[in-house]
Amino acid sequence: MASDSPKIRRLDEGTVNRIAAGEVIERPASAVKELVENALDAGARRIEIAVAEGGAGLILVEDDGVGMAADELTLAVERHATSKLPRRDGADDLTQISTMGFRGEALPSIGAVARLVVASRTAASEAHAIALAGGQRQGPYPIGFRASGQSGTRVEVRDLFFATPARLKFLKSTRSEDLATLDVIKRLAMARPSTAFTLTLDGRKGLDVPALEDPLARLTHIMGQDFAENAVAIDAVREAVHIEGYAGLPTYNRANAMAQFLFVNGRPVRDKLLIGAVRGAYADFLARDRHPALALFLSCDPAFVDVNVHPAKTEVRFRDAGLVRGLIVSALKHALDRAGHRAATTVAGAALAAFRPHPAPFHASVPVAPSATALQADMLWQAPPALPAAPTSSLGEFNRYPLGLARAQLHETYVVAQTQDGIVIVDQHAAHERLVYERMKRAMTQGGIASQPLLIPEVVNLDPADVTRLCSKAGEFAELGLILEAFGPDAVLVRQTPAMLGKLDIAGLIRDLADELAENAHALTLKERLEEVAGTLACHMSVRAGRRLSAEEMNALLREMEATPHSGQCNHGRPTYVELKLADIERLFGRR
Repeated sequence: MASDSPKIRRLDEGTVNRIAAGEVIERPASAVKELVENALDAGARRIEIAVAEGGAGLILVEDDGVGMAADELTLAVERHATSKLPRRDGADDLTQISTMGFRGEALPSIGAVARLVVASRTAASEAHAIALAGGQRQGPYPIGFRASGQSGTRVEVRDLFFATPARLKFLKSTRSEDLATLDVIKRLAMARPSTAFTLTLDGRKGLDVPALEDPLARLTHIMGQDFAENAVAIDAVREAVHIEGYAGLPTYNRANAMAQFLFVNGRPVRDKLLIGAVRGAYADFLARDRHPALALFLSCDPAFVDVNVHPAKTEVRFRDAGLVRGLIVSALKHALDRAGHRAATTVAGAALAAFRPHPAPFHASVPVAPSATALQADMLWQAPPALPAAPTSSLGEFNRYPLGLARAQLHETYVVAQTQDGIVIVDQHAAHERLVYERMKRAMTQGGIASQPLLIPEVVNLDPADVTRLCSKAGEFAELGLILEAFGPDAVLVRQTPAMLGKLDIAGLIRDLADELAENAHALTLKERLEEVAGTLACHMSVRAGRRLSAEEMNALLREMEATPHSGQCNHGRPTYVELKLADIERLFGRR
């Protein structure tokens, strides 16, 4: 016997607010983010944040923004009440959002699951406060807060998730929650260099950043001096979309992506499109388990981007995703090209730190500078005719060559060169591997990729939607040597494949391409595989460790490194040379 169907009813306000809180306030750091964004939208020039017990016990955010009067406080704790949406033709305009927050959910969501007190005053009104505890409101009521004529707001959140105890079980350790809060404040501080930030964690200073108008100075303060010394400037525009910022050299890399900071119209985001573009730009220079450090600021017309696709506003959607991705990739690659053969300064620092004073005497190898031998016949580079072959050189010649002049070869693997103010140690195999790889890339660019016809064309069965996506990119695949066409509604016919790839799993390759197109509309697998093959070939074609080089060969290697972009790192992102300054070497021996 069928039971009576339940009747549709409205959820009570408390349940609605707790559901909203579950979407917006995932953890204490989420509450901190919403409150600090409110302070920034209020025009705050200084924001002080204090957190206790990872944020579960206390979150305190105080700012010197414009503040709120008593009647505004009442509205501020109601759902979907906001001052941050522009109006056009008598309606709210969601296409011109220029503020950090705009949903009007933060305060009522926090008040639904915690004990919330908001105190505020404008420059022209008296101070008032309003309180919420588990959704129950008290006030507004007068309060002593700031001196007359001083505006600002203080938000105090205690016992976060006391009204939803189940959520407390999902919180991580106090340290983990503190690190999440610190990351949130770092990102917001980068977005607004003209605002001072102070973060206190259980009474300890977590972050203290003064107001700095210079974006690089703010990044240096947060990311460290090493980043500033090993970053290249980014500045590019394409069709009214502007990207600027700083990107770390490939040899200045990290084990995770925590040092990647991305912003859209001043809003910190973790968007898959942007992250994928960064990974694509560095794919040619880093191993897959290494990640670059960078801070990129993208600005565009608010109508070009939809920031209303995620409750926490961490993801965005662009009207033309391909344009944005192409701009990021090209801007990063051009900037890294301009860096030339530079390697991170931290490489030398790590090398110097590894040195230890040795009490016992040792015998140094005699510098080897043999004359040219028959080895030059199969050299993969050509030595400039005016290069000096003798070990003695004038100071002027050192000035001409950033990587100096070769003095010796150690263990038939490392080239030692003398510069004007130090020495350079080059891994001959890694360096030449990179040089050969760059030549192969240029050949691929200039002449295209040769393809090889299949004796029997291969049919690959796919979902009809995948077939449509693949065939729409058939022209791009053809440029890479992959010729395919539709073979009915649910299959593609592969006629030719890139000759460089040799024998391969065609069906697996096509399915990978289809998956990537479904995910981000950009086919990268084929290019990545071609580059991997090029890297492998370069490795086999390059000068091996254990091969004795003449002075001319060593100097020719140095000169080509100076003229070749990205020669500071091998195909796997490791440095190809280490530069040690004379002053640092003298410190090792107590001369300074």
